[in-house]
Amino acid sequence: MGLTTYRQPAVSGVWDVEAAFLPAQYIDGVTQAGGIALLLPPQPVEDASVAAMLDRIDALLLTGGVDVDPSHYGQEPHAETDPPQPTRDDWEIALVRGAIARDLPFLAVCRGAQVLNVALGGSLHQHVPDIVGHSSHRFGQATFTANDVTTSPTSVLASIIGASLPGQCYHHQAIDRLGADLVVSARDAEGVIEAVELPDHRFGLAVQWHPEESLDDLRLFRALVGAASRREVDA
Repeated sequence: MGLTTYRQPAVSGVWDVEAAFLPAQYIDGVTQAGGIALLLPPQPVEDASVAAMLDRIDALLLTGGVDVDPSHYGQEPHAETDPPQPTRDDWEIALVRGAIARDLPFLAVCRGAQVLNVALGGSLHQHVPDIVGHSSHRFGQATFTANDVTTSPTSVLASIIGASLPGQCYHHQAIDRLGADLVVSARDAEGVIEAVELPDHRFGLAVQWHPEESLDDLRLFRALVGAASRREVDA
């Protein structure tokens, strides 16, 4: 299973360098659910390289991180929007579009959900506090907050996690206009979109919260690993 990664400055011992890395919880979520994790660092996009990468994985996990460059959905950056990381944006947009074209199972988390929506022509609210009037979706200082989300009864997500879940949130952006073919599968009490999915895809699910922050509940990771296993059998 391929997992996208960060690429930015990192400190380790005496070294302070630009590095490709990923918080270990994502890897633990995949391996504890029975999968094998393969890291996919940001790199220049070429059709051949994207195809070669997708040929070698049986599922894709789009991970969290910095904000998507708003130029991808035709907006100027908000004062609170992160500086752009064009290589990561371009790489992940290409990967998820390729995964959709191949009917490759995928799970997108936080930034990953936003990448998916933008890749399919949607837009984002660049700063949720401007919409809801508070910062409870992201308090800051690496403090995740439990945000109750309610699923759509007929969604794939509801079949996995049930009617509701206290999602571990750390986001200041959210999906606004939906990308092509996406449907909303969960919202919070204030109507903020917390999950979307592709109904006709083998397994195409995106959540705004961070399931890797509560690994006592592996249901989403197991669902992704299960979809990947079934794809192998079908192949």
